[in-house]
Amino acid sequence: MEVRVQEIIDHLTAHVKLQDNTVDQLISGSMVQLVSGVVVAFMPTQQVIERAVQQGANLIIAHEPPFYNHHSHTDWLTEDPVYQTKRNLIDEAGIAIYRCHDTIHQVQPDGITEGLVQALGWTSFLEQRKSEADILSFDSGMTVRQIAEHIKHTLQIEYVRVAGNLEMTCQRAAVLVGFRGNGNLTIPLLHNERLNLIIAGEGFEWETPEYIRDAVQQGRQQALIMIGHAESESSGMKLLAMKLDQAYPELPVTFVGEQPVYNVL
Repeated sequence: MEVRVQEIIDHLTAHVKLQDNTVDQLISGSMVQLVSGVVVAFMPTQQVIERAVQQGANLIIAHEPPFYNHHSHTDWLTEDPVYQTKRNLIDEAGIAIYRCHDTIHQVQPDGITEGLVQALGWTSFLEQRKSEADILSFDSGMTVRQIAEHIKHTLQIEYVRVAGNLEMTCQRAAVLVGFRGNGNLTIPLLHNERLNLIIAGEGFEWETPEYIRDAVQQGRQQALIMIGHAESESSGMKLLAMKLDQAYPELPVTFVGEQPVYNVL
C-alpha cells in the first residue's frame, strides 16, 4: 500500500486543533511524496538525517526544528556554511521533514510527558495530569538523590542538575518536560500542589533554581532536578515512533536518538 506524507500528517493531527500560529509544519519535501520509511527523532541533527538516508527513509518526524530557531526561519542563515551543508543534504536526499511539536503536546494525555513518565516507570505514581505537568505521589517516599540516580540510570544519561538537599525525602513531585521549567509554571505548582520536588527539562537559571535556593534557606523541604531539554522529551518521540509503527505496519518506522549535546568535564 502506498502511503504519502500527507496521510501520515493527517494521522498525527487527527485529534487536535492546531492554532494558526502553530510551529508544526512541513519544513522540507512535499505532501504528495510517497513515503519509503519514517525516522522519528527529537531533533533532526546532521547525524539523524544521515541515518535516515542510510536506512532509505525519506520522512523525518521531529519534535524540534532543524535550523536552530523555534519558528524555523532561515533567512538569517542563507550564507552560513553549516546551514548550507545541512540544507543541501536534505534537498539532495529528497528528505521530507515534518515538525511535530504542538500536536504531540496537545493530544490527551500530552504525548511527550506520557513518554517520559512511562520511560521512568512511574505510571503507577501518577496522581493527576495537568496541561503543563504530571503530578506524582511517591507513597513510600524517595530521597532526591535516589530519584536523580533513577533518572540517570533509566534514561542512560551522564548527569542531571540538582538544587536543594539531595537527602531530602520526597513525597510529591511534578514532571514538566522541555522548556517548562520557568518560574511562572513551577512556583505556583510547588505551592498549590504541595510539592517537594520539581523535575523539569530546562528553564531560566535565575528563576526556579533561585526560588528553590531561597526556599531551602528558609528551611522549606523543596528541591529541583533539571534533566535537560532533549533528555526530557526524547522518550515521548520514541513512544510516538512505536505508535506509528503500529499504525503503519507496511512502513519501516525507526526512532533515532542522539548523544547528549554537552560533555561534562
